[in-house]
Amino acid sequence: MAERQEFQIIPDENDITRLERDFRFCPADVAQAETFSQEQVEHFNREGYVKNLRVFDAEEIVSIREYFDGLLQAELARGGDSYSISTAHLKHGRVYDLLTDSRIVAYVRDLLGPDVIGWGSHFFCKMPGDGRRVAWHQDASYWPLSPSRTVTVWLAIDDADVDNGCMRFLAGSHHFGHLTYVQSTPEEHNVLDQTVENAEQYGSPVDVEMAAGEISLHSDLLLHGSEANKSSRRRCGLTLRYCATEVRAALDWSQKGVIVSGSDASGHWANPPRPSDSD
Repeated sequence: MAERQEFQIIPDENDITRLERDFRFCPADVAQAETFSQEQVEHFNREGYVKNLRVFDAEEIVSIREYFDGLLQAELARGGDSYSISTAHLKHGRVYDLLTDSRIVAYVRDLLGPDVIGWGSHFFCKMPGDGRRVAWHQDASYWPLSPSRTVTVWLAIDDADVDNGCMRFLAGSHHFGHLTYVQSTPEEHNVLDQTVENAEQYGSPVDVEMAAGEISLHSDLLLHGSEANKSSRRRCGLTLRYCATEVRAALDWSQKGVIVSGSDASGHWANPPRPSDSD
């Protein structure tokens, strides 16, 4: 493994691109795998993702789906949309419980090491016939975090397949570092606001079809996206974001971070308590 360097993040509330960030991929230590097989960790290091891991059984995921249905109904009543439920672990106790679930954290720990922060939670819910796609992008472009030791867990709330707009990965694209992107135009009907053009030169497309209750994990440098939901079925997933405690956050993002494994000796991350279930 290449020798790591120390990078200082200089906060700038107006422009995340001016932050100095280390975008080098840090491979997981195969020898420390306890929940994953060594072959699965090697696959993550090589391809940038692992998928189709069963975490929640049928009864559990039905309960989680019903809980999300309630959150979505309340969000729509407030004037939001099906993509508006973000940083949910700071607002809803049950989402906090999912972020800290020991079965999920065990997989993340194999990729990031024993000391892990959970800092993000965002529902991406494509309604039937939604018509909006997610263009090829890297998560790291959006986040004021450094170094690049962040993993996203995508929990399938509904079954996800090609017809209803499942995620797609560009396998191996995380090895190319941080890639240039352009701002999306309204004509793209992009859920997000960035597009990496000619992205498929960086890797082979993989459809991430998953059954409800399964998870995938991917590197923050892996190019990924999804096509529009053209089916009559909803496609909802909950993204849970994790990083090693050594990662530093600018723009007060450290206030979002919960210690989910080990400890944070530096005290950089706020480690907020579980919110109430009143919402």
